[in-house]
Amino acid sequence: MILFEPFHLPFMARALVELVVLGALAGTVGVLVLLRRLAFVSDTLTHTVFPGVVIGHLMAGDGGIFWGALAAGVVTAVLLTLLTQRRRVSEDAALAMLLTTLFAVGVVLVSRQTGFTSDLTAFLFGRVLTVTEAQLAQTAVVTVVVVALLAVLRRPLLLRAFDPEGAQAAGVRVGLLDLVLNIAVALVVVAAVKAVGTVLVIALLIVPAAAARSLSDRLAVIVPLACLVGAAAGWLGLVVSYEASVGYGVRLASGATVVLVLVAMYGLAHAAGFVRRKAGLSRARRRSVLEAA
Repeated sequence: MILFEPFHLPFMARALVELVVLGALAGTVGVLVLLRRLAFVSDTLTHTVFPGVVIGHLMAGDGGIFWGALAAGVVTAVLLTLLTQRRRVSEDAALAMLLTTLFAVGVVLVSRQTGFTSDLTAFLFGRVLTVTEAQLAQTAVVTVVVVALLAVLRRPLLLRAFDPEGAQAAGVRVGLLDLVLNIAVALVVVAAVKAVGTVLVIALLIVPAAAARSLSDRLAVIVPLACLVGAAAGWLGLVVSYEASVGYGVRLASGATVVLVLVAMYGLAHAAGFVRRKAGLSRARRRSVLEAA
């Protein structure tokens, strides 16, 4: 079948495993990002990790990208938590300054290399087809750490998302929870940076959760649905880019194709959600008419 044919190639199989795991990881974290309305914070984190990626690459080649991104991710998560808790400067302004400053530092550093254009493209948009077994192991470790962390703190995290004042009144350390969530987002970026780059990872964080939210109002359904959407988009995106390139001679970037598939799936989910809500309203009206009669 066309949906499975490309994955007999080892590099395609590795890319599939990477994207499926990343889709599930980003879908899980993305639900909390969506509930907390932290899309801009997540976007900032994806860009502020960029200088760490570049420094890691300059110091140790491709093997240093993960560790450079990890160091930059943790540092920026701490900075974001501190900046967003201070009120002298608005949250949006503080995030914008941090994003533009650190991203500019990364661009300046990478521009000093001879292969400036190709290096910048790889850092920003990733190279999912060059994923190695070592990278798969790193992604698996990050996934286990993040999922375990969120599972342990799920109750206070949800209380913080739905009732921040109540959480604070109950003695929950809100600042620490914000730091945990920022670090979780940073770890998703770290895990995904080599495969999809620092720009496209924001789509993995936001779009699957938004699609799942369109289909259900129950959190117990939204989380697995977001994971499923993220993983399915990775699979279908690889199939589409492979078939277009091999079967029709149309070169499509795999990471960007995955994002376009994600957006298409969101459109379908949004349409299905609209139909579901209309059907629910119609049933409610009929029930009220019958009860009145």
